Amino acid sequence: MTAPPSLFARGSARIGGAAVFGALDLHVEAGRWTCLLGASGVGKSTLLRWLAGTADAVTFEGEAGADDGRPLQGRVALMAQTDLLMPWLSILENVLLGQRLRGLAADRAQARDILSRVGLAGFEARKPGALSGGQRQRVALARTLMEDRPVVLLDEPFSALDVATRARMQDLAARALHGRTVLHVTHDPAEAARLGCRIMILSRDRLDEVAAPASPPPRPPDGEDVLAATGRLTRLLLEAA
Repeated sequence: MTAPPSLFARGSARIGGAAVFGALDLHVEAGRWTCLLGASGVGKSTLLRWLAGTADAVTFEGEAGADDGRPLQGRVALMAQTDLLMPWLSILENVLLGQRLRGLAADRAQARDILSRVGLAGFEARKPGALSGGQRQRVALARTLMEDRPVVLLDEPFSALDVATRARMQDLAARALHGRTVLHVTHDPAEAARLGCRIMILSRDRLDEVAAPASPPPRPPDGEDVLAATGRLTRLLLEAA
């Protein structure tokens, strides 16, 4: 993996004649995990797609990219809310899909090693329909790791999981993505309090930073600093709604 860059997004966005978000100035620090909170519809996922270069239906006024001046293309992996697994492919083939689409030789040994790291050794031949929701998200994380990109964009990838599975996936992702530049869109204040090195709240006309707990992530879900930060973030989200 190449050295992770910091990211920036400065400007506004519109869909048709409707504003998605007003002027903002976002900075995502290199090699750290930044959480982005906000109500539904304020443009969190749109901002993610702007950085990923996939927001075709949106008009942006401003600029977004990496602070090292190099294009982000080829340096970004996106993990979405749904696992986006191909049901007719095996778990191993799903993890290798990115390489195949780019016409590269499939590195099966690396894919098996990554599946083992996410706790899915022995599942390689199974199809997605035979897995639980948490297992499917592990496959999605394995596929993200297989891309080995320095920048990872997370669009609420754990929101559909039950509480215990979500906590395990948060721990697993925090370890697996350590040292990469991560921008994580989430609706969950507790998730942001557990994972964020930096925490931002986006509204339609502003972007505010909220102090993250001082302890390193992933933080215990019942830690005093996590519980206090969760309460503080919840209050701020209520005030912004």
